[in-house]
Amino acid sequence: MIAEAIRQVEDAGPLEDAQAMREAMALRNDGAGRVVERARGLGERIGLQAAWCRARAVSPWILLALVALIVLSGLGFAGNVAGEHRSINVVVALTALLGLHLLTLLLWLIGLLLPMRSLNLSLGGVWFALTARVAGGRHGQAAVLIDAATRLLARARLLPWVLGFASHAIWSLSFAVVLGALLFALAFRSYTLNWETTILDPAFFVRLVDLLGRIPAWLGFPVPDAQTVLAPGNAAPSGQRDWALWLTGCIVAYGLLPRLFFALLCALVWRFRRRALGPDLSQPYYRRLLARFEALAPRQIVDADPGSLRPDVPARVAAGETRDAMLAIGYELPDEIPWPPAAVDAAGARSLRVDGSAGARRDALDALARLRPQRLLVACHASTSPDRGTERFLRELASLSSECRLWLLGDASQEARNRWRAWLAETRLSRFEACDEAAGALRGWT
Repeated sequence: MIAEAIRQVEDAGPLEDAQAMREAMALRNDGAGRVVERARGLGERIGLQAAWCRARAVSPWILLALVALIVLSGLGFAGNVAGEHRSINVVVALTALLGLHLLTLLLWLIGLLLPMRSLNLSLGGVWFALTARVAGGRHGQAAVLIDAATRLLARARLLPWVLGFASHAIWSLSFAVVLGALLFALAFRSYTLNWETTILDPAFFVRLVDLLGRIPAWLGFPVPDAQTVLAPGNAAPSGQRDWALWLTGCIVAYGLLPRLFFALLCALVWRFRRRALGPDLSQPYYRRLLARFEALAPRQIVDADPGSLRPDVPARVAAGETRDAMLAIGYELPDEIPWPPAAVDAAGARSLRVDGSAGARRDALDALARLRPQRLLVACHASTSPDRGTERFLRELASLSSECRLWLLGDASQEARNRWRAWLAETRLSRFEACDEAAGALRGWT
């Protein structure tokens, strides 16, 4: 999650990460581990971990606040439980306690079949949003973390299940508290349970009570008979007890048990799908990071005879992952050769001059990784002899480029120029097309 949050932060501009890159290289050997370790180091610096700790600290309290809100609103709307007349309209009470629950449960089930981009209307989404707001403010780091978590969960097809688990857990706790309060009130105070109507046939309530009571009856809850339903106010104490237990059974069967079942189902889906969580290393952002790590990796054999090993052909970046731009690099050029020349400026290329030092090479590779140009032009002094340092640098550049050319500048014999071309073939760097003149180096790129 921290890696995804750092990716979102760097969408607005790259962070200074030289130290984080070095620490990640030293601590981890695999690409994914290095990406995560780099993100952890940057997250510590900009406060993401601190915001995550605050979010974890406040989230249980926000969950309990949502439970209290549901309990109070449900019991308050049910009304008469604490009323002066101690009369409970069972239909109103049942609607108050189960209506919103059944509506949100239906919307969640529809969301599983027809995924929606926004699930903020669920209690899980409300919980996420309130946690981000309380922990870090509307524009704080906690909001970045919550957004990153949401993106990761959506990519792993876990978002509705995680938000659903939070929502079902809130509802389950709410029903447990409601049932406890209801049973306590019914056990130690005397209430009259009834129903009222102006336009409905009393037979409707007989059928309704019988229909709703079937599932609770499987759990051992009694169902009021027709005589008790038709005369609720005049029912014997045993009839009132049946009414109370029928109401309790309906809350258990249609409220608590479905929420517990779906909470368990969400937990099982999370257990089997959580392996899919993690940064998607196929994205261009992570591919650039991996290329930078690869460029930082030291060679295992640095003094071997170049002719004794056959180097690998550098990987080519797909054209779809580059931008329609050109980067021109002057590498180890003598001071008397100006860079960039007028032809390069006229072509609209971004230019860099690299003196061959490790820092300059690193800056050039970072610029190439950020710019992602489709066309790369490297200019070298033709009269010099290429060495292993030049080979490593060109190989690193080629792994981050799509089209590559090598421009041999300066006054040099044809023999010297042919030596460069033979060296390119020998080191399997033939992706770099060697050119002697500006016209050839910029052919088709202007």
